[in-house]
Amino acid sequence: MASASVSAALASTLWNQIKSTRSVSDDQLAILHFLYGKNLERATRIVDQGGVRRVSGTPSGRFLFLVVGESKRKEEYICFPDHHCTCYSFFYDIVNRGEQLSCKHQIAARLADAVGVHAEVTVSDEHLALMLSKL
Repeated sequence: MASASVSAALASTLWNQIKSTRSVSDDQLAILHFLYGKNLERATRIVDQGGVRRVSGTPSGRFLFLVVGESKRKEEYICFPDHHCTCYSFFYDIVNRGEQLSCKHQIAARLADAVGVHAEVTVSDEHLALMLSKL
């Protein structure tokens, strides 16, 4: 399990570096690919297609991400990049099996946030709470 915590710490450091420059170098991309594999490729497609929105509550400033799935239904998942996603893969591959660090939606949210390419939506704190109550 130490390996997973080291990988998570490396990923966190890397995301912070990317966020500070708002760009991804080839070396950083190679490390991200090593950490996330095929999920990184899927996440970049989601970001490239504009599938990430950051929803902020006012006046609190609390926020979550809505990330569009890749299926034909184009469902949206509520995502907290560091901790949780409402997709099936999060529970199956990450929580139950421990096979991945993050699902593609979490990676997409982190990538979009780090490079600043997500849509911004502001709602009332009450509306944000209502969104969360549907989890």
